[in-house]
Amino acid sequence: MAQEEDSALARGAAPLMPLAPGLYVVATPIGNLNDITLRALNVLRGVDRIACEDTRQTQKLLHHFQIATPTVSCHEHNEPARARELVQVIKAGGRIAIVTDAGTPAISDPGGWLVREAIAAAVPVIPIPGANAAITALIASGLPAEEFEFLGFLPEKAGARRTRLEKLAGEPRETARTLIFYEAPHRILDTLADLESVWGPTLRVVTARELTKIHEEFVRGTVAEVRKELAVRDRIRGEITLLIEAPARSASSGIAPGAASAHEKISDRIAKITAEPGVDEKEALKRLARELDRSKSELYRELQRERAAKR
Repeated sequence: MAQEEDSALARGAAPLMPLAPGLYVVATPIGNLNDITLRALNVLRGVDRIACEDTRQTQKLLHHFQIATPTVSCHEHNEPARARELVQVIKAGGRIAIVTDAGTPAISDPGGWLVREAIAAAVPVIPIPGANAAITALIASGLPAEEFEFLGFLPEKAGARRTRLEKLAGEPRETARTLIFYEAPHRILDTLADLESVWGPTLRVVTARELTKIHEEFVRGTVAEVRKELAVRDRIRGEITLLIEAPARSASSGIAPGAASAHEKISDRIAKITAEPGVDEKEALKRLARELDRSKSELYRELQRERAAKR
């Protein structure tokens, strides 16, 4: 019997034994369809219905593997209502799979709400592991993999993105750690510029683009080197995973790694920041206040005292 089941799985055939009722959280390929697991195929054939981020996208996968299981949409705009409906189906003995367009559900994709609703209703939740862009990028990045943190997408607006990066730079870390983000191709150069400004030009970074696809590419180096290499391209295409090696930083340090000494004068630090294109003194004070966790008015008064002492 065991040999028959193994043979059936190897062929990607329908399960010999019915699946138990529950919610199956199924990871799907992020590019290369060969990355689908035998278990995922088994589950997708064996459930009663597949909840999809985009039914049209999922149908391409199902058609490729000749899977005829009915689908239903479950995306960011309808997930709360759809989750209640699907949980009721499972409570009545149904078997539901949740998939996204690519990768693992609930990781910067729909699925988390449905999982929480299922848990709250005491419905079994069964993870079916598989492809994930963050982990795929990490293992080939060359950056530390002993400690890493996935942070999803950075804010789209420049000010909010800069504030987020400054906060991350200021967090204490006993050892170097890899931070992993997803980023859109049209924002990657601006994000790299912010990283260089906040952490300094020697920050080690990696961009992983079009993972598992024909044009898969890793660009590794300092943030200054990577930004220079990407900046000369006519156009940057494809989905990007961005990884940075955040240096160790003691809790007693008053500034982010790569920034100026804590003993440096406020006027000197303001001068360095305003040397950046398009940054005036008001913006520089605001940025420095966030970096040092001090009020802008306090820094302005100190700046005036330093200038008065020079006269």
